[in-house]
This record gives sequence, structure tokens and C-alpha cells, in this order.
Amino acid sequence: MIAALVLGLIVGSLLGLVGGGGAIIAVPALVYGVGLPLEEAIPTSLIVVGAASAVAVLPRLRRGVNWRLATIVGSAGVATAYLGTMVNRLLNPGVLLLIFAVIMVIAGIRMFMPPRPGGGPCALPGGEIRWRSCLPRALATGAVVGFLTGLLGVGGGFLIVPALTLVLGLPMSVTVGTSLVIIVINSLAGFTAHLGDVQIDWAVTGAFAVTAMAASLIAGRLARGLSDTVLKRGFAVLVLLVAVYVAVQAVVALVD
Repeated sequence: MIAALVLGLIVGSLLGLVGGGGAIIAVPALVYGVGLPLEEAIPTSLIVVGAASAVAVLPRLRRGVNWRLATIVGSAGVATAYLGTMVNRLLNPGVLLLIFAVIMVIAGIRMFMPPRPGGGPCALPGGEIRWRSCLPRALATGAVVGFLTGLLGVGGGFLIVPALTLVLGLPMSVTVGTSLVIIVINSLAGFTAHLGDVQIDWAVTGAFAVTAMAASLIAGRLARGLSDTVLKRGFAVLVLLVAVYVAVQAVVALVD
């Protein structure tokens, strides 16, 4: 229970600061820190991350969310989340964690890349959106993130943040809030797909979720004073560090 409280603070802080990263900490934390089996950690992480993200977005409701893109990307991932859950049941837990680590490395490296000078199709310099090129990218992004949500038990923030900034061209100030809304949608879809599969330890889940929600609200207010560059690079470093840890654990699990 103490581990759940401490780790909940970390997960919530990450979500509030950078609009993602909570799930990449939550799943390993629940498995290695709290001691839950992976099949139970996945739906538990979706509850915790979804609740914390809903709270973290509150300080950004007025100007920090692109609601149209959040709805499109989030909705596109609902169906594929169920597909990801079906694939999850067929794979070895060690293989899943290794996939998790590889994807995190790719996402982390891409976050170090500089943004395009002219923005992207979903965020032109004048604030307009070129929907002919933006809509297909937004739908594809949502579908991929939704699948990984069901497969790996993540809200998708560690992929949504790079996708929104690098693929769709959103500034980090809008990416964080938009990512949080998408995470809430994906987490709900992913957890629904897992209903009936596993028993939830509600005492641990409640402790984890409450501390994560409190931390996410505080961190969300603090993050508004940080620059886009600081947020992006900090997020990238975090993703790469966790990827190394998860990869080592995955290899050990596969060898054993």
C-alpha cells in the first residue's frame, strides 16, 4: 500500500507536467513495485491513469485543449483498443514488456527532434487546420494508439505526445491538455475491453488513484510556467530511462 501511494504521486506528477508518461511508469510500478501480476496491472493502470488524466486536464480546460482533435484521435482508438486486448491474451508477458520497451525507445528519440518551422497540417502558423491532410493523420494516430492501449495497458500518452507534436504539429502548450483528454477516452475504452478478465485489488487501486489525481492537479498548475523545450526534453529522457529498465526486466522474464 505504501508503494502504491508513493508511485501514485510519481504517475500523477508526470501526467500533470507533460500530458503523458503516467502509464509507462504505472505498469512497471504495479508489476515490480506493488507486486501485481501483469494481467492485473494492465487494467489497474488504466483506472489510475484515466482518473489522474481527467483531473490533470482541469487547469487547461480554457486554452490548453484542442477538443476537436482530441475527440477524433480518441474516438478512432476505441475499436482498435478491443483488438489490442484480444492480441494481448495471445502473447507472453515478457514479449509484451519487450515490445513496450522498444516502442518507448522510438518515442523518446523522436521527442528530441526539433519541431517543423511551419508547424504541421493540424496546427498551421495562423492557427488554422488543413483538414484534408490533418484528418487522415489524426485518425491513423488514434487507431495505432488505441491498439497499443489494449495491448499494453497504457493510456497512450507516451505515444500521443510525440504524435501530436511531431506528426500533427501541435505546440507543446496545447499538446499536453489534448493528450490528457485522449488518454481519458483510451483508458476508458481499454478498461472496458478488460472487464470480466481479472479481479481488481480495489484497495491498492484506490490508494494509487487518489494520490495520482492529487499530484496531477498540482503538477498541471505548475507546468503552465515551463517552456515547451523543457517539457519535451524532460519527457524524452524519462521515456528512455524507463525503456531501459523495462527491457532488462523483459529479457530476464524471457530467459527465466
